[in-house]
Amino acid sequence: MTNKDKKEESGHSPLVNKKARFNFELISFIEAGIVLSGSEVKSLREKKGNLTDAFAKIKNGEVFLENFSITPYKNGGYTNHPEIRPRKLLLHKREIEKLDRQVKEKGLVLVATKVYFKNNLRVKVEVAIAKPKKIHDKRDDMQKKDAQQEIARALKSSNRYDS
Repeated sequence: MTNKDKKEESGHSPLVNKKARFNFELISFIEAGIVLSGSEVKSLREKKGNLTDAFAKIKNGEVFLENFSITPYKNGGYTNHPEIRPRKLLLHKREIEKLDRQVKEKGLVLVATKVYFKNNLRVKVEVAIAKPKKIHDKRDDMQKKDAQQEIARALKSSNRYDS
């Protein structure tokens, strides 16, 4: 069974931060657990989360995910969670120390790129070590993307006339 089949079987596609690839040059990825309340997990199962501005910070040897918005669960009642709050990420001490070194020495940032359910049980967050892009880098990426689309259109239209 392929990964795609497993995702379809579980019925949950991941929440993806599409802006991350545009605004940052993603260098490497780390999978981390996240500490959530029950109503937050139920809300994420309904895809009620927003990763657009989410980033991670290292404080006192712990990693926290900031600006990750999870809409309150509609049937939560008085036990519902606040929409935006710092959420602790679960990583090994060595991983945290390595991330801390890279962030301090190289001027890199930690950006949340994806939130998904692993084996339909645990919520995992994919955090990327990233380098912020300059404006001219973004323009180059857009030009390359436009060129690829033009090539694809040309090939598609030429295939239509060949048949």
